[in-house]
Amino acid sequence: MGRFVVPVRAAGTLTRMRLSDFWDRMRTELGAGYAESYARDTVIAGLGGRTVQQALDAGEDTKTVWRAVCAALELPPSRR
Repeated sequence: MGRFVVPVRAAGTLTRMRLSDFWDRMRTELGAGYAESYARDTVIAGLGGRTVQQALDAGEDTKTVWRAVCAALELPPSRR
């Protein structure tokens, strides 16, 4: 994990979120022991009824997946 960079359009600008940054954020919010389990087992409506891992495996932008996780977890804007 962590060597890929996925370009994402956000608010009209091209931004990037490395896969390693995505997983760092997941571990920060959910804990090192639970982040991978959450990604594997939790279906998120904002990802089209897929899990985080299914969305990533399908090539979904990491920033799009992160935003869906933030919405599902109801994270405050300061932690998104």
